[in-house]
Amino acid sequence: MPPALSILPDPPPPPTPIGLIAGGGRLPILVAQSLRSQGHEIVCLGLASQYDPELRKLCDTFREVGIMRIASWGKAFAKQGVRHAIMVGMVDKAKLMHDPLRLIRHIPDVTTARAWYGRLRHDRRSSVLLSAIAEELDRHGVGLMDSTAPIQNHLASAGLMTRKPPTDEQRGDIAFVWPLLAEMLRLDVGQAVAVRDRDVIAVEAVEGTDRMIERSGQLCKAKGWTLCKGARAGHDRRSDVPTVGPRTIENLAKHGGSCLALAAGDVIMVDREQMLQMADEAGIAVIGLPTAQPESASAPPSPMVVPLAPAERVTIA
Repeated sequence: MPPALSILPDPPPPPTPIGLIAGGGRLPILVAQSLRSQGHEIVCLGLASQYDPELRKLCDTFREVGIMRIASWGKAFAKQGVRHAIMVGMVDKAKLMHDPLRLIRHIPDVTTARAWYGRLRHDRRSSVLLSAIAEELDRHGVGLMDSTAPIQNHLASAGLMTRKPPTDEQRGDIAFVWPLLAEMLRLDVGQAVAVRDRDVIAVEAVEGTDRMIERSGQLCKAKGWTLCKGARAGHDRRSDVPTVGPRTIENLAKHGGSCLALAAGDVIMVDREQMLQMADEAGIAVIGLPTAQPESASAPPSPMVVPLAPAERVTIA
């Protein structure tokens, strides 16, 4: 196993050029807006058929690159004098398949093909892919940074974040399932659990949180269930940080969920203010809890502390 690359805790001081490898969704736009407000020059590589067109006008330079042509990313950054980069955004496989230029844009280069046959065909976890990308960028003198560094104000915070607190039943469900979620995160099984009446409804798998919420609603016809979400143990923040947003609230409201518990500091809340306003309007409680940690086999279970309000807490044995 290759040695782990160092992760810069914060961006270097402006006006240092920062590279941005952008997939789809709102997250790359939020990162670009933050870097721009801090005075950084933004050198963006937009993944073909994925990035939001709005991103172009937020960046000082912009270039579209193929998803399967990793070698070109490091070369492009090196030519622009970029030494620090952030990688954020989703990759929609459906868009890849329906891109009319996919045979040109997405032919793997030698570096990507080597990574596939050497590692990814045996282990397709995102952490393995990230390691391969980080190594290639590092070869060109570009270090991947903590992707949450420019958007700390969009991370889940500890305590109650909405006007509505969780009910007594929901606090009990969170206390019950939080240690189970911690163990799941340690084993890298999934990053979210749906629970109601101390009964696990669904566990997030490869389908992602949105489809898991839909599945939970199909399995549990009773409303009022709770979604708990965190980040796997030792999560590498250079990419793929767990994310929720307005769409999460829409899906919860549509499929019967009325409480969202997030690991404080470990989950990104895209468009946080809008998301919390939507939660208040839908009557959904949103709270942040300390990072889930698995209990030691020899230690007695510790009490679970669930926030009721920013300055009010209750301990559940």
